[in-house]
Amino acid sequence: MEKCIFCKISKNEIPFNKIGESKNFISFLDLSPKNKGHALIVPKKHYINLKDFPESLGNELIKFSKEIMNKISKATKATDFKFLINNGEKADQFVFHAHFHIVPYYNKDEETKPKVSNEERKKLAEKISKVKVY
Repeated sequence: MEKCIFCKISKNEIPFNKIGESKNFISFLDLSPKNKGHALIVPKKHYINLKDFPESLGNELIKFSKEIMNKISKATKATDFKFLINNGEKADQFVFHAHFHIVPYYNKDEETKPKVSNEERKKLAEKISKVKVY
């Protein structure tokens, strides 16, 4: 998909703050985070949403998601996480390339929606990406 921002990210055609990568997925920090360390996991291949997403990638998605959660937790001291997907326009999916949100939580039910500068996001991404979990 030529105009899909996540396709461009997965092909390294535009700058982004990568925190991890597997064979079929890439993870980076969200530009409008709900909390510090809010990340996205995006399949490298274009799938519109979860209905279009192949079941054969399920195990890799879960394993990679756990790795990203552990990296974020070690880098930020987050204790809990939400794992979300907005599936369809009525469910607030704005980018029509399947993607999964990993939102860290530090206090119960608190979303701080921090304003993060590009420099702060870059430093946090570097810190998270350097964490070894296995």
